[in-house]
Amino acid sequence: MALDRAVKGKISCKQDPEQETAAREWVEAVTGEKFPNNDYAEALHDGIVLCKLMNKLKPGSVAKIHTTDAAQAYGVNPSEVFQAVDLFDKQNIQQVTTCIFALSRVAQKQNFSGPKLNYQTKLPVND
Repeated sequence: MALDRAVKGKISCKQDPEQETAAREWVEAVTGEKFPNNDYAEALHDGIVLCKLMNKLKPGSVAKIHTTDAAQAYGVNPSEVFQAVDLFDKQNIQQVTTCIFALSRVAQKQNFSGPKLNYQTKLPVND
């Protein structure tokens, strides 16, 4: 039961447009390709963009499209990896974004010399 609540809590996280923009810009910079369209979720929907990202971070890591295994094998914590349904059915795009941020952190730890994902969380201002 507690696990169900934790999963539901994750899914209920709202998408953050600023995070999505930062993630998109980093993915485009690393892959050298623009997203196929302006809809973030739709552009990631089939997994091709993410497979290209993994292959730039670790050449040959995705011979067949299955990004979840590649991200974990690269060193992303399983709690930060998305499920295929999150991406394909657009059920939890925030988890996909979380995974992209995790990939960026792991890439830097592994001395990836390409672009860095730069994002500053904006803290609420107390009036």
